[in-house]
Amino acid sequence: MRGRHKGRDERGAALLEFTIGALVFLTAIFAVLEFGRLLWTHNALADAARRGARYAVNQDKSAASITAAQKMAVYGSTGDGPNQKPRVMNLTTANVKVNHSSDYNVGEGSVSVTIEGYEFKFVVPIIGKTIKMPTYRTTLTGENAGKIPPPVS
Repeated sequence: MRGRHKGRDERGAALLEFTIGALVFLTAIFAVLEFGRLLWTHNALADAARRGARYAVNQDKSAASITAAQKMAVYGSTGDGPNQKPRVMNLTTANVKVNHSSDYNVGEGSVSVTIEGYEFKFVVPIIGKTIKMPTYRTTLTGENAGKIPPPVS
């Protein structure tokens, strides 16, 4: 008689084991996906600072050139179109600072492009937090400072 009731006592064990296993598996999958997004964002912000600095080093120190360098860092272009989307979600030109050294000129001085204050937002609702990313800075030596060289004779 005892052997007949053994299966009845263990009916919910398989469901409980599956639930625990699925919880661990899905938690690991979401952690890997979120970490991957975080690493992609880190690389994209570093690249945005480099892109802005490469643009700014070939321009003068005017306000229009600084604004264009900020747009280059955020959007990858200097245009003003309604379809422009930031290359990194939630990155704005307010996060990008462009600083020229006092001696900035052809072949001397430097330009620094800094991205600061960016907050990475997790997608998984359970975490629901943000991480403040570090400051990304790229500094390059002035190349042509926006000046057209005289013709070679």
